[in-house]
Amino acid sequence: MRDASITLTFADGDYAFRLGWGELEGLQEACDAGPYVILDRLNTGTWRVGDIAHVIRFGLIGGGKTPVEALQLVRRWVEARPPAENVLMAQAILTAGILGAPDETPGEADAANQEGAPLTIFPTEN
Repeated sequence: MRDASITLTFADGDYAFRLGWGELEGLQEACDAGPYVILDRLNTGTWRVGDIAHVIRFGLIGGGKTPVEALQLVRRWVEARPPAENVLMAQAILTAGILGAPDETPGEADAANQEGAPLTIFPTEN
């Protein structure tokens, strides 16, 4: 199910992150920008330090951490570190929040067998 949840290795372990509707609204208020604007800033290198910290903090809250726990983790592992260390993580969390987390592995392992399958030819084709 695509519920915008993503589990990433962060700080001292693996954490669940989720930006649901409420978290996205909080993020929008904190950054004074919409989610796509923030994602664009993260992708183009025009981010603000708050973009990084707020995405991770709201993602942790949506993933099940209390606001206090999330703030403590962000203060220790984001705000006390160089900002560029967490840009990719913020991109992944926000992308999952906007588009949904991938729920299947891409590739041909799950694809239908196309060899010899008669239904791969359009019925009116000779």
